[in-house]
Amino acid sequence: MSAIIEVRDVKKTYHRGNQPIPVLDGIQLSIEQGAFEALMGPSGSGKTTLLNLIAGIDRPTSGQVIVGGEDITHFSEGDLATWRARHVGFIFQFYNLLPVLTAFQNVELPLLLTKLGKAERQKRVETALRVVGLEDRMHHYPRELSGGQEQRVAIARAIVTDPTILVADEPTGDLDRKSAEEILKLLSLLNTKFNKTIVMVTHDPAAAQAAKIIRRLDKGRLAEETRPSA
Repeated sequence: MSAIIEVRDVKKTYHRGNQPIPVLDGIQLSIEQGAFEALMGPSGSGKTTLLNLIAGIDRPTSGQVIVGGEDITHFSEGDLATWRARHVGFIFQFYNLLPVLTAFQNVELPLLLTKLGKAERQKRVETALRVVGLEDRMHHYPRELSGGQEQRVAIARAIVTDPTILVADEPTGDLDRKSAEEILKLLSLLNTKFNKTIVMVTHDPAAAQAAKIIRRLDKGRLAEETRPSA
């Protein structure tokens, strides 16, 4: 398979006043279409920074980030926002649902930025909620859902635009073990049945086992790559 994500000699340095704080140091990474990869490492190792660079939320200090054949490194802010809306589905630890909107309305939000008509938007939202097993909860508000159900709504929102890649930052970090296992099974389903490319940051070794490849970062460098045992 061809690489859908290529990170070429990427360095990232932040500044605190005049003091440079290096976070990533020459990252080389190639992720294939249809992969499910977990990024692990101690706090401060650079895993979330790397995820943000892949998702076009942040920019490297040097090097290239290429996703789906497009070098996003030097996109303007406007072009980057348009690109993210079309190509990236985001799954966060704390769901980021709007409490005043129903599950349906939360999932529909990304589609309001497109030119799709109301009927097509409704079809896509219903399909996304059916995929995550919440078709019967589409008119419920977040306060009427469990944490696991809220995360399922967030995943439906992430996939409703049929993005090129899904990026997940600690998607099970705020869930109990049973709910976490259900979310990981759902991510695996999206990967195997729908061929979604997923890059997931996690500190939880049990969560990382859901991925096909585990990459570890340490002090801004990729340290090792392992494959979970079946």
